[in-house]
Parts: sequence; C-alpha cells; structure tokens
Amino acid sequence: MMSFRIERVQTRNDLHTFIHLPAKIHKNHSNWVPPIYMDERTFFNPKKNRLFAHSDTCMFLAWRGKQVIGRIMGIINHKYNDEHELKEARFVFLESYEEFEVAQKLIDTIEEWAREKQMSKLVGPLGFSDKDPQGLLIEGYEHVPVIATNYNFKYMVEFVERAGFKKKVDLVVYKLDVPKEMPEFYTRINERALRNHPELNVVKFRNKLQLRPYIKPVFQLVNETFKEIYAFTPLDEQEMNELAGRYIPVLDPRFVKVIEKGKKEVVAFVLSMPDFSKGVQKCKGRVLPIGFFQILRSQKKTKQLNLLLGAVRKDYRNTGLDAVLGTTLFEESRKAGIEFFDSHLELETNKKVRAENEKMGGKVYKRYRIFQKDL
Repeated sequence: MMSFRIERVQTRNDLHTFIHLPAKIHKNHSNWVPPIYMDERTFFNPKKNRLFAHSDTCMFLAWRGKQVIGRIMGIINHKYNDEHELKEARFVFLESYEEFEVAQKLIDTIEEWAREKQMSKLVGPLGFSDKDPQGLLIEGYEHVPVIATNYNFKYMVEFVERAGFKKKVDLVVYKLDVPKEMPEFYTRINERALRNHPELNVVKFRNKLQLRPYIKPVFQLVNETFKEIYAFTPLDEQEMNELAGRYIPVLDPRFVKVIEKGKKEVVAFVLSMPDFSKGVQKCKGRVLPIGFFQILRSQKKTKQLNLLLGAVRKDYRNTGLDAVLGTTLFEESRKAGIEFFDSHLELETNKKVRAENEKMGGKVYKRYRIFQKDL
C-alpha cells in the first residue's frame, strides 16, 4: 500500500475537504445519512459555534498523494474538564476507508496532541457536548440513523479497539411501538397525576409561533436537570436561540408537549419530531434550493417519531408527569399515523428512563459505544 501523510486542517479548502469526505467514504453505504451541510459550516466556524471559546481543538486529514483518505478532530473542553476535575481529551469525526494503518495514524496524532496538552485520557467519539453525535454504532446497522447520531462501518469499531481503546460507556436506543390503545396502568397514572396537581397545565401547541416563548424556559430546565449527564455542557442564552433557530423550522408543534405551572414556568416537557432522514438522503444534505421541501415532505410520509429531549423538574419527579407527557404524545401520534418511536440516545446507566421505555414495551434496537484510553 502506498504511503500517506497526516496534515493539519488550516485553510478554508481544507475544512471543505474535511466536511465532505464522509460522503465519499460512504458513497455506496445505503443506510448512511449525510449531515446537513448548512449546519456543518456553522458547527465548524469558531465565530458561530461558541463552544470553541472554551475548548482547544485540532483537525487533521490523511492524504495519499492528492487524494484525501481519512479525517479526525481532537477536542479538549476545558470548561467541562474544570467542572469535573478531569484531564480528558476527546476524538470525534473519525473517518477512513477500510485501512487500519490510516485510522491508527489519525488516532496516534490526536494522542500525541493530547499528551502535549498534558491530558491523561482520550475518549470518543465525543464532540463538544452530549448534543453532538457521540459513540460508534455497534448494534443496529440495518437501521437508518436519525438526526444527531453517528453511522459508521463495522470495521471502524474494530480499528478503534485495535488501537488500544476499551469501553467507557454505551448508549442505547429504544424502539417503541405506538399502541392502538393506551395501557390501563398508564391511563390511571396519567389521571392521578393531573388530579393530584391541579396547578399544572398541559400545553398543546397549534403553530410554531406559539413555541418561541417557551424556548428559554425549556432549555433552562434542560440545564437544571441534565447536570449529571455524561458530557453535558450547559447552554447559554445565545446557544439556546441558535438551537431554536436550527430546529424550529422542522419541528411539528403537535409533537412538542409542555407541562407548566403558572405562566411559562416549565416543569416538564418532551420534544420530538417526525423522522426526516429519507429527506436528507434525497437532498444529499443540501437544504437549498429545494432540499428543505424534500425534508418536510419526508416528515409527512414517515411512520417514525424521533424523541429528542425530555425532562421533569426535580421537585415533580415520581409524580406521574412522564406518563402525562407519554399519553398525550402517543395520542397525537396515533392521530398522525405514526407507528413507532425512536427514543434517541440514552445512557445505559440511566436506569429510570430505561425502565420507562421498557414499561411501554420498548426494545433496544441500536447501541452506541464511547471508548477510552489512558495516555
């Protein structure tokens, strides 16, 4: 095999090459879904992605002659490390053709960089926070990935393990069939929760304009309740607005449910959206000029609802509010012809959420793994 070289991403052309390499590697990979390139350009722009401000980063490309054959990014989130007294570096966006030597050299390059920064451990795939795609897919290759999740070839898992990495933690994804009728026990919990808490109100949205006043309260609840989630980084107000600007255009208000106390005092919520992976595949990740309509069209045809975020305020946990959210979401889904939910990523250690999924008959159908290695 011809020799290759590793070079740091430095120019705009380098970054363009970095972003678009996966489409070449996965050209004949039928289930792979490209990123939305408009979002990718924002993510990799330090002027627009505020998480660069408290992180050290580096990006590298592997070249054989004039052909790019691999990529990787290294991240040290100093804010997270300081808060948790860690000395961890992260690798993410690892891609290569089926050539172990290339993948190993890319990883070695990040390891060397991390040692120079006096880090003691390398973990990944893991981005700036848990809101970025994380982990390598290790089970469920036959299923199309959803928004903000990775989709890798099986050989990449083998490459990372051969490079000396061990399991840090797994994330599981449940598939939940939408029942024709709600289980009686769930209905009883729902009724009791609403009866015991007359001060609460379930908000049902009719249009996207009604969502905007709830953006900040919802994300404030996320910041409050996700503190102990691995790799979670709290959102500031600007990041809240940026995320809202990215997702509101493709949100369907029917599948956003909020429970409030008083006026916009959010105590629980669930955020979900009809799957649009097929639309992203069809437009090849390019929203303009017609990709956005292909994405919306795929949402109307899909039978799958993706659960993205959900939380219950600490003082209202174990009161049945999760059943209230689940009941209203299931009812809305039946009306819309949705047949099953994708739970999105759940830490395998989150026993309470996993128990709720399994109580509703959910089965794990995808599994992702974050790896670690001492330096």
